Amino acid sequence: MSSNGSVPASMSVSVLDGPGKLRQEDRPVPVPGPGEVLVRIASVGVCGSDTHYYHEGRIGSFVVEAPLVLGHEASGRIEAAGDGVDPSLVGQRVSLEPGIPQPYSKQTLAGHYNLDPDVRFFATPPVDGAFAEYVVHPAAFAHPVPDGLSDDSAALLEPLSVALAARAAGEVQLGDRVLVAGAGPIGLLVSAVCSLAGAEVTVTDVRAERLEVAGRYGAAHTFTAAEAPEPAPEYQVFIDATGAEPAVLAGMQRLAPRGRCVLVGMGADTIALPVPLVQGRELRITGTFRYANTWPLAVSLAGQGLVDLDGLVTSRHGLDDVEAALVAGAREGALKAVVTP
Repeated sequence: MSSNGSVPASMSVSVLDGPGKLRQEDRPVPVPGPGEVLVRIASVGVCGSDTHYYHEGRIGSFVVEAPLVLGHEASGRIEAAGDGVDPSLVGQRVSLEPGIPQPYSKQTLAGHYNLDPDVRFFATPPVDGAFAEYVVHPAAFAHPVPDGLSDDSAALLEPLSVALAARAAGEVQLGDRVLVAGAGPIGLLVSAVCSLAGAEVTVTDVRAERLEVAGRYGAAHTFTAAEAPEPAPEYQVFIDATGAEPAVLAGMQRLAPRGRCVLVGMGADTIALPVPLVQGRELRITGTFRYANTWPLAVSLAGQGLVDLDGLVTSRHGLDDVEAALVAGAREGALKAVVTP
């Protein structure tokens, strides 16, 4: 193993013991195995899934049955390299892609490694996440970032990757009219990347204060759910970043014939499908599950300043303040909390 020689023996982590139960504990600093690197964590974005695990202890079939470390939007610096890893990587700043697939599964070999059923994903039970001072991670999924990119921005390449996957699923093209439901971090980043692709973007949300920043993320138009104009089939693409059935159904009503509906937000387990609408307009409906092969483009966009990731951060917290980070999203004007171990 190659290292910088200053790695301590123990570290602090934030542990979820069940709904609403957080504690800090000391653990040994992990040792990178073959093909792995040890990363000192610099910044971790708080995702809605982290908040859901904190409040509910589960998301769908994923249940917290044992102590779990949350956090999957992470950046840091490589402090040690395991066997088979280029030792010159020690000291490199990186963004961590949190999903690690089995290398020879059918989906991985087909290029859709996010759909590997045995993927190990940070902060998805029983896999620990990154609310910790150090993690080990495969070197292939520790993506170098330029020095001009902040630690927070490097961490938020993960939600940017979600947005890039959504744009690709919607096949957003130059000149498309795109409707985005939800002006949280994912919806804003979807708006940004669709605008960069040459689309005219409208963003809607139930919270008017969130729409105030949508113009900075490519939105040409906004409206609240309460101020929504009469539905008209005027959009080629509808991307839902809410997971809320009313938002999904309202967005589908606004799709033009042969329009594309992309479901990104996680919320309702089932939605009443308006079959006559889908058939009569020949609508296409698809979902997205995380992302695959998005980091190079995400690094390029953020590194060139084409997407403002730092502008999403509205609060910062230490490992002793993770609970406040997990509930920060409920505050008016809040977008993205980050934890800085």
